[in-house]
Amino acid sequence: MSDQLVLSAETRDRGGKGASRELRRSGRVPAVVYGGKEEPLMIHVEEKLLMKQLMTGHFMNSVVMIDVGGKQIRTLPKDVAFHPVKDRPIHADFLRISKDSKVQVAVPVVFINEEASPGLKRGGVLNIVRHELELICDADKMPDDIQIDVTGYDVGDSIHISAVTLPKGSESAITDRDFTIATIVAPSAMKSSGAGAAEDEDEAAAEGGEEA
Repeated sequence: MSDQLVLSAETRDRGGKGASRELRRSGRVPAVVYGGKEEPLMIHVEEKLLMKQLMTGHFMNSVVMIDVGGKQIRTLPKDVAFHPVKDRPIHADFLRISKDSKVQVAVPVVFINEEASPGLKRGGVLNIVRHELELICDADKMPDDIQIDVTGYDVGDSIHISAVTLPKGSESAITDRDFTIATIVAPSAMKSSGAGAAEDEDEAAAEGGEEA
Protein backbone atom coordinates (compact mmCIF):
# COMPACT_ATOMS: atom_id res chain seq x y z
CA MET A 1 0.00 0.00 0.00
CA SER A 2 1.18 3.50 -0.81
CA ASP A 3 2.48 5.66 2.00
CA GLN A 4 0.05 8.31 3.15
CA LEU A 5 0.96 11.67 1.62
CA VAL A 6 0.60 15.07 3.25
CA LEU A 7 0.06 18.24 1.24
CA SER A 8 0.08 21.64 2.93
CA ALA A 9 -2.53 24.09 1.64
CA GLU A 10 -4.01 27.49 2.25
CA THR A 11 -7.58 28.58 1.71
CA ARG A 12 -8.39 31.02 -1.09
CA ASP A 13 -11.18 33.54 -0.90
CA ARG A 14 -11.47 34.44 -4.55
CA GLY A 15 -12.24 32.23 -7.52
CA GLY A 16 -12.15 33.07 -11.19
CA LYS A 17 -9.47 33.07 -13.87
CA GLY A 18 -7.79 36.28 -12.71
CA ALA A 19 -7.26 35.05 -9.16
CA SER A 20 -6.08 31.66 -10.41
CA ARG A 21 -3.54 33.24 -12.77
CA GLU A 22 -2.21 35.34 -9.91
CA LEU A 23 -1.74 32.24 -7.76
CA ARG A 24 0.07 30.39 -10.53
CA ARG A 25 2.45 33.29 -11.09
CA SER A 26 3.45 33.00 -7.42
CA GLY A 27 4.15 29.25 -7.70
CA ARG A 28 0.82 28.07 -6.30
CA VAL A 29 -1.79 25.74 -7.81
CA PRO A 30 -5.51 26.42 -7.22
CA ALA A 31 -7.43 23.39 -6.00
CA VAL A 32 -10.74 22.35 -4.49
CA VAL A 33 -11.73 19.76 -1.88
CA TYR A 34 -15.27 18.49 -2.31
CA GLY A 35 -17.61 15.71 -1.20
CA GLY A 36 -18.32 14.24 2.20
CA LYS A 37 -21.63 16.13 2.50
CA GLU A 38 -19.70 19.35 3.12
CA GLU A 39 -19.34 22.53 1.17
CA PRO A 40 -16.47 22.61 -1.35
CA LEU A 41 -13.29 24.08 0.13
CA MET A 42 -11.26 26.31 -2.19
CA ILE A 43 -7.52 25.99 -1.51
CA HIS A 44 -4.14 26.45 -3.17
CA VAL A 45 -1.02 24.32 -2.82
CA GLU A 46 2.67 24.75 -3.61
CA GLU A 47 3.38 23.73 -7.21
CA LYS A 48 6.81 22.23 -6.43
CA LEU A 49 5.42 20.03 -3.65
CA LEU A 50 2.49 18.90 -5.80
CA MET A 51 4.87 17.99 -8.65
CA LYS A 52 7.11 16.07 -6.24
CA GLN A 53 4.16 13.98 -5.11
CA LEU A 54 2.95 13.48 -8.66
CA MET A 55 6.39 12.10 -9.55
CA THR A 56 6.00 9.28 -7.02
CA GLY A 57 3.91 7.49 -9.64
CA HIS A 58 1.15 6.53 -7.21
CA PHE A 59 -0.25 9.95 -6.30
CA MET A 60 -3.64 9.33 -7.91
CA ASN A 61 -4.28 6.17 -5.88
CA SER A 62 -2.93 7.38 -2.55
CA VAL A 63 -4.65 8.90 0.44
CA VAL A 64 -3.55 12.54 0.60
CA MET A 65 -3.97 14.44 3.85
CA ILE A 66 -4.62 18.09 3.00
CA ASP A 67 -3.21 20.19 5.86
CA VAL A 68 -5.05 23.50 6.11
CA GLY A 69 -3.93 25.58 9.07
CA GLY A 70 -3.06 22.52 11.14
CA LYS A 71 -6.34 20.71 10.36
CA GLN A 72 -5.91 17.64 8.18
CA ILE A 73 -8.55 16.52 5.68
CA ARG A 74 -8.39 12.96 4.36
CA THR A 75 -8.76 13.06 0.57
CA LEU A 76 -8.27 11.11 -2.63
CA PRO A 77 -6.90 12.98 -5.67
CA LYS A 78 -9.49 12.87 -8.46
CA ASP A 79 -7.99 15.06 -11.16
CA VAL A 80 -4.95 17.21 -11.92
CA ALA A 81 -5.19 19.49 -14.95
CA PHE A 82 -2.01 20.47 -16.78
CA HIS A 83 -1.13 23.41 -19.00
CA PRO A 84 -1.27 22.13 -22.62
CA VAL A 85 2.09 23.67 -23.55
CA LYS A 86 4.12 24.14 -20.37
CA ASP A 87 3.04 20.77 -18.85
CA ARG A 88 2.66 22.37 -15.43
CA PRO A 89 -0.24 21.61 -13.04
CA ILE A 90 -2.86 24.36 -13.21
CA HIS A 91 -5.66 22.91 -11.06
CA ALA A 92 -6.33 19.93 -8.78
CA ASP A 93 -9.47 18.28 -7.41
CA PHE A 94 -9.56 16.28 -4.18
CA LEU A 95 -12.41 14.14 -2.86
CA ARG A 96 -13.06 14.00 0.90
CA ILE A 97 -13.11 10.45 2.20
CA SER A 98 -13.52 8.81 5.57
CA LYS A 99 -11.14 6.14 6.84
CA ASP A 100 -13.70 3.36 6.42
CA SER A 101 -15.09 4.46 3.06
CA LYS A 102 -14.79 2.60 -0.26
CA VAL A 103 -13.18 4.38 -3.22
CA GLN A 104 -12.78 3.59 -6.90
CA VAL A 105 -9.24 3.90 -8.21
CA ALA A 106 -7.24 2.92 -11.30
CA VAL A 107 -4.37 0.66 -10.20
CA PRO A 108 -1.51 -0.23 -12.58
CA VAL A 109 -0.79 -3.89 -13.36
CA VAL A 110 2.70 -5.41 -13.20
CA PHE A 111 3.48 -8.76 -14.82
CA ILE A 112 5.91 -11.07 -13.02
CA ASN A 113 7.71 -14.37 -13.69
CA GLU A 114 7.84 -13.82 -17.45
CA GLU A 115 10.77 -16.25 -17.61
CA ALA A 116 8.37 -18.99 -16.42
CA SER A 117 5.96 -18.49 -19.31
CA PRO A 118 6.46 -21.14 -22.04
CA GLY A 119 4.93 -18.81 -24.62
CA LEU A 120 7.24 -15.92 -23.81
CA LYS A 121 10.29 -18.21 -23.64
CA ARG A 122 9.51 -19.37 -27.19
CA GLY A 123 9.46 -15.79 -28.45
CA GLY A 124 5.82 -14.96 -27.87
CA VAL A 125 4.79 -11.41 -27.07
CA LEU A 126 2.86 -10.22 -24.03
CA ASN A 127 0.01 -8.16 -25.48
CA ILE A 128 -1.30 -5.97 -22.64
CA VAL A 129 -4.97 -5.10 -23.11
CA ARG A 130 -5.37 -3.23 -19.80
CA HIS A 131 -2.45 -1.40 -18.18
CA GLU A 132 -4.67 -0.47 -15.22
CA LEU A 133 -7.50 -2.12 -13.33
CA GLU A 134 -10.47 -0.17 -12.03
CA LEU A 135 -10.85 -1.36 -8.46
CA ILE A 136 -13.11 -0.58 -5.53
CA CYS A 137 -10.94 -0.57 -2.42
CA ASP A 138 -10.99 0.28 1.24
CA ALA A 139 -9.75 3.85 1.47
CA ASP A 140 -6.92 2.88 3.81
CA LYS A 141 -5.86 -0.21 1.81
CA MET A 142 -5.31 1.00 -1.73
CA PRO A 143 -2.63 -1.11 -3.48
CA ASP A 144 0.27 0.51 -5.35
CA ASP A 145 -0.11 -2.05 -8.14
CA ILE A 146 -1.56 -5.46 -8.95
CA GLN A 147 1.01 -8.16 -9.71
CA ILE A 148 -0.04 -10.76 -12.27
CA ASP A 149 1.90 -14.03 -12.49
CA VAL A 150 2.32 -15.29 -16.07
CA THR A 151 3.86 -18.63 -15.03
CA GLY A 152 2.64 -21.43 -17.32
CA TYR A 153 0.96 -19.22 -19.93
CA ASP A 154 1.60 -20.26 -23.54
CA VAL A 155 1.05 -18.68 -26.94
CA GLY A 156 -2.68 -18.21 -27.49
CA ASP A 157 -3.51 -18.02 -23.79
CA SER A 158 -5.41 -15.09 -22.31
CA ILE A 159 -5.30 -13.73 -18.76
CA HIS A 160 -8.73 -12.75 -17.45
CA ILE A 161 -9.69 -10.88 -14.29
CA SER A 162 -11.03 -14.13 -12.80
CA ALA A 163 -7.45 -15.49 -12.75
CA VAL A 164 -6.13 -12.56 -10.69
CA THR A 165 -6.03 -12.66 -6.90
CA LEU A 166 -6.85 -9.17 -5.69
CA PRO A 167 -5.65 -7.86 -2.31
CA LYS A 168 -7.99 -8.12 0.66
CA GLY A 169 -10.40 -5.20 0.65
CA SER A 170 -10.26 -4.78 -3.15
CA GLU A 171 -12.66 -5.92 -5.85
CA SER A 172 -13.05 -5.22 -9.54
CA ALA A 173 -15.29 -2.28 -10.43
CA ILE A 174 -16.34 -4.22 -13.54
CA THR A 175 -18.48 -7.16 -12.48
CA ASP A 176 -20.62 -7.93 -15.53
CA ARG A 177 -17.96 -9.79 -17.53
CA ASP A 178 -14.70 -11.73 -17.18
CA PHE A 179 -12.63 -9.21 -19.12
CA THR A 180 -9.22 -9.83 -20.66
CA ILE A 181 -6.16 -8.16 -19.16
CA ALA A 182 -3.47 -9.59 -21.45
CA THR A 183 -2.80 -12.27 -24.05
CA ILE A 184 0.29 -14.18 -25.19
CA VAL A 185 0.53 -13.77 -28.96
CA ALA A 186 2.90 -15.29 -31.48
CA PRO A 187 5.52 -12.98 -33.00
CA SER A 188 5.29 -12.29 -36.72
CA ALA A 189 8.12 -14.76 -37.46
CA MET A 190 6.21 -17.59 -35.77
CA LYS A 191 3.02 -16.61 -37.57
CA SER A 192 4.82 -16.61 -40.92
CA SER A 193 6.35 -20.00 -40.19
CA GLY A 194 2.93 -21.35 -39.26
CA ALA A 195 1.42 -19.97 -42.43
CA GLY A 196 4.20 -21.55 -44.52
CA ALA A 197 3.62 -24.92 -42.89
CA ALA A 198 -0.10 -24.65 -43.59
CA GLU A 199 0.63 -23.83 -47.25
CA ASP A 200 2.94 -26.86 -47.52
CA GLU A 201 0.22 -29.08 -46.08
CA ASP A 202 -2.30 -27.69 -48.59
CA GLU A 203 0.10 -28.33 -51.50
CA ALA A 204 0.78 -31.88 -50.29
CA ALA A 205 -2.94 -32.55 -50.05
CA ALA A 206 -3.48 -31.15 -53.53
CA GLU A 207 -0.69 -33.31 -54.99
CA GLY A 208 -2.10 -36.35 -53.26
CA GLY A 209 -5.49 -35.64 -54.79
CA GLU A 210 -3.98 -35.35 -58.28
CA GLU A 211 -2.15 -38.67 -57.90
CA ALA A 212 -5.33 -40.33 -56.82
